Amino acid sequence: MEQTSMRETLVPVLRKAFPELNDPNLIDDLAREGRCMKFRAGDVIMDYGENIRLVPLVLDGSVKVMRENADGEELFLYFLNSGDSCSMSFACCMANKRSSVRAIAEEDTKILGVPVRYVDEWISRYPAWKNFVMRSYDMRMMELINTIDTIAFKKLDERLLDYLQQKAEVLKTREIPVTHQQIALDLHASREAISRLLKQLEKMHRVELGRNKVTLI
Repeated sequence: MEQTSMRETLVPVLRKAFPELNDPNLIDDLAREGRCMKFRAGDVIMDYGENIRLVPLVLDGSVKVMRENADGEELFLYFLNSGDSCSMSFACCMANKRSSVRAIAEEDTKILGVPVRYVDEWISRYPAWKNFVMRSYDMRMMELINTIDTIAFKKLDERLLDYLQQKAEVLKTREIPVTHQQIALDLHASREAISRLLKQLEKMHRVELGRNKVTLI
């Protein structure tokens, strides 16, 4: 009885967050087989080297995806919002590989974990699921290309402003709760350089600095 009630609760949430998954049978399967999980801001949802048993569909909130190099240094890749999934988890589960990224809840977040055994099975059964998986690959690939272009062709001050604008859009607020150190880690830069650039942006009236927060003007 409790499981039936949970499925009935999940169905409208899935339809709202993932309108492109418009096959009623697919939605029923997702609600029945998926595992609903909640994470607080800062919680690690997926970590480097983990066996991926569940593919995350973001129902509410946002997720930050990071990549680590051989020296253990991290770089911010992209954000996932409500209605998104991590294409790298699709790739890893279908190739039976361990996770090569870390996914962190950017705010309180709710996800639906889809067991990996259904990912490939539903591709052949549901065109809507196949299209969703391919769209996720395409979107994440474009974001990765944008990340590479940003690192290769943009100065640090431009990268910083882009990062703040993305974060504001994800959190749906211009008052961004973040420290200079966290920005430096995400952008693979020194804290001193980030603090100096933030001060310059403040003088230009692009941002307003506060304690552990940056407000876009």
